[in-house]
Amino acid sequence: MFLIDELILVGSVLLLLGIISNLISSRLGVPVLVLFLFLGMLAGSEGIGGIEFSDYQLAHAVGTIALAMILFDGGLSTKSDAVVCAWKPAVSLATVGVFITAGVTGIAASYILGLTWLQGLLLGSIVGSTDAAAVFSILRNSGVTLPQKISSTLEVESGSNDPMAIFLTIGCIELIAQRMDFGPALLLLFLVQMVVGLLVGVGVGALAVWVVNRIQLGSAGLFPVLVSAFCLLSFGLSANLGGSGFLAVYLSGLVLGNRRLIFQRGIRLYHDAIAWLAQILMFVMLGLLSFPSRLWAVSGKALLVAAVLILVARPLACVCSLLPFRFDWRSLTFISWVGLKGAVPITLATFPLMMGTPNASLYFDTVFFIVVLSALVQGSTLPFAAKLLGLQQPPEPEPPVTLEISTLRHVDGDIVDFLIGEDSRAAGKQVKDLALPEGVVIALIVREDQLIPPQGTTRIQSGDHAILVLRPGTRPLVNQIFGRSPDQRGEIPEAFEFPLRASITVAELHEFYGIWLDLPGDVSLAKAIREIRGSASLQEGTEVRVGPLSFTVRSLKSDGSVEMIGMTILSDREIRAAERAHEIR
Repeated sequence: MFLIDELILVGSVLLLLGIISNLISSRLGVPVLVLFLFLGMLAGSEGIGGIEFSDYQLAHAVGTIALAMILFDGGLSTKSDAVVCAWKPAVSLATVGVFITAGVTGIAASYILGLTWLQGLLLGSIVGSTDAAAVFSILRNSGVTLPQKISSTLEVESGSNDPMAIFLTIGCIELIAQRMDFGPALLLLFLVQMVVGLLVGVGVGALAVWVVNRIQLGSAGLFPVLVSAFCLLSFGLSANLGGSGFLAVYLSGLVLGNRRLIFQRGIRLYHDAIAWLAQILMFVMLGLLSFPSRLWAVSGKALLVAAVLILVARPLACVCSLLPFRFDWRSLTFISWVGLKGAVPITLATFPLMMGTPNASLYFDTVFFIVVLSALVQGSTLPFAAKLLGLQQPPEPEPPVTLEISTLRHVDGDIVDFLIGEDSRAAGKQVKDLALPEGVVIALIVREDQLIPPQGTTRIQSGDHAILVLRPGTRPLVNQIFGRSPDQRGEIPEAFEFPLRASITVAELHEFYGIWLDLPGDVSLAKAIREIRGSASLQEGTEVRVGPLSFTVRSLKSDGSVEMIGMTILSDREIRAAERAHEIR
């Protein structure tokens, strides 16, 4: 009983120190994972804490679960746009790139450490992948804004390259133990890992979306737990079927993160917290496993291996993997520098220890030294490298905050808090003068510490917070009116119908949405449609094309006049086709 009390006390102190380390990390510009590792080393048997910990089986189990949760959270946070933009170069880096990195590093390690070529390849395989926890943490918390192609490639690569490193590591251990030969069996193992991981990850993710949006639970707090259960199901099912659990769990998170869910914001916040907890536990525990005296003993040779890995193997892998995808030399240089190592190599380094592989302690100590050096040197210099290479982008404006509608049913609506800027089209306007899309309501205006119930004559001012209730499909149009800047307003997507009141005038269409029609400004859309149709009757579903727009009648008043319309921006191809058919007037 007293042992449990002591464990709770020590664990809570380490957890608090880990959280404080995050504050120190942001001020010093040092990756937080380094501080977590140092905290574990200080608490370890050779540090001031004196905690004896050498249970590699437990470390592997905890590290596996923690990494699964981190990868799942990374998938939840990765937008589908990033995957579409970067999946080809990312997959190339995650497979060919890891293989080249492992091979070059392994050859160097065999000479530097006096190992056989197969033992050297094992070490290279262990450090071959970039670490998702390190990359997600540093890219999202360093304040560096990169071109989307680069940041997306790095995020997708780090989330998907662990299976290759694990496959190579296990394959090398089996070859060293002479339990497997080079040939079809090794290739089959790789294919099964990838294919099963892919199918299980996407399948469990889709199943989770279906269940979460349909199941009736008695408490809102159960929904994040339900999603976590699917996360672990994805990993466990894939692993037991011979696939890659890490690939499956990342893909499940990716599927869930890009679909609308009940309590979506709460689910994301919960898993963000779980991912932070997992990082602290994992890195502190791995720090406890280390022995600083042994690290010092291998530091000289480990430094040489790290130099080959960082300066030769990773750049060569990036050039060979990304050459077909037209990255310029600056992008290649930066991606080469972001070969961050973290928990995955240290966790993989416990495999030889558990399996009794020769030189297992040498692998672990060398890998630990490389991880610390990589995080310190590469992680700390990322902002400087981005600026030096001219890749630093202006920071993106903070998007409007989407508030969650807390209900146990799926609601097709959002509550969005817009901060009104001086360049906002709504600034200085009365509520009644705003040409809002149908289904959009200004629920509240917050001005400093005052809550203002909006009325028609209420004038919106710069600095106000306008809280709107809207349907998700109208968000691009609402951004046009309330966005603080052109960047935040974005563009109205083509081939998507937006509901509008037919009483909106041509001038209002231009003022609030930036859409210009060659018609008198005081003409309403209803009148414009009527004039274009002439004597032809109007009914629901009637379509009229005006310039780059298509208007579809959606509802009529009792007198036959148009009440509601659907507006669609035509693509260039549709406009050209309409011009050829003389449909645009």
